Amino acid sequence: MEKKLYDYEMDAIVELFLLIKSTAERKTRAGKPFLTITFQDTSGEMTGNLWDVSPEQLEMYTPSAVVHVKGKREEYNGQPQLRIDKIRLADDSEPNNPELYVKRAPLNRETMIEKLNDVIFEITNPSMNRIVRFLLNKYNKEFFHSPAAKSNHHAFNGGLAYHTISMLELAKTIEDYYPNINRSLLYAGLILHDLGKVIELSGPTATEYTLEGQLIGHIVLVDQEITKACEELKIPTDTEDVLLLRHVILAHHGQLEYGSPVRPQVKEAEIIHYLDQIDAKINMMEDDLSKTEPGDFTTKIWALENRRFYKPTITDHHAEDED
Repeated sequence: MEKKLYDYEMDAIVELFLLIKSTAERKTRAGKPFLTITFQDTSGEMTGNLWDVSPEQLEMYTPSAVVHVKGKREEYNGQPQLRIDKIRLADDSEPNNPELYVKRAPLNRETMIEKLNDVIFEITNPSMNRIVRFLLNKYNKEFFHSPAAKSNHHAFNGGLAYHTISMLELAKTIEDYYPNINRSLLYAGLILHDLGKVIELSGPTATEYTLEGQLIGHIVLVDQEITKACEELKIPTDTEDVLLLRHVILAHHGQLEYGSPVRPQVKEAEIIHYLDQIDAKINMMEDDLSKTEPGDFTTKIWALENRRFYKPTITDHHAEDED
């Protein structure tokens, strides 16, 4: 089996093809230019510095380029880093398709569509059902290919749809436990809460924020999409059901300082906020824990207050029996 980036242990010599996900031009204290490159393959991401970079190299090594790298896996400030000894562009006879190096959702598109359709049938409010169907049809291709973030959580091909379905699966359990939840509002809000990311982000390969994403953000973008959908479907925007749907989406970040224009003011908005937090944070933990040996700590996870998480050596015997 061909080795991946995170198959190499600390201090190992690394030699493989990688995708350039992002670059940042910097200068040393002496004023010499260097390039910080974030490399990616299906096992994860790792940064490396290309020193004494030339103008030609700045033009050559750009996001979405596939390169052959030889170097050494090291660590800097508790984070894995790739020391670059040699680097060149992959040629046409080599694996130079960027899509080969992008991680994909663990569920295929057909399975995710089936799971999503099952839930849509549970949305019995006519206006909410029509809005959800309209927007999913409008952004069908993008929804099932887009990542849920540039980095952090579910940052892979199909990550947006997978994150949405994960939250819906969690919501079913909560909805069964608390019988007074408005199922239509909860499910419709969950399906649409991050749909604006199909506009906010450039796509799964070398993901960047679009101009609209940077200046407006996915929360407001999807609210605009709901308003436009209502106009096309001849649904009044001032009815309680439409206002509630917009509210649970506008409030799903929970706090004003985290980008929500309003804080949750109905039960379903609070549930969506916490489900979003749970699924995003567990995904980040699982990603780092998958690269960690039992008995060790993960690297610092920036989005989780730079905490490191321990991977226990003990196992759950019940889980083993089920396997």
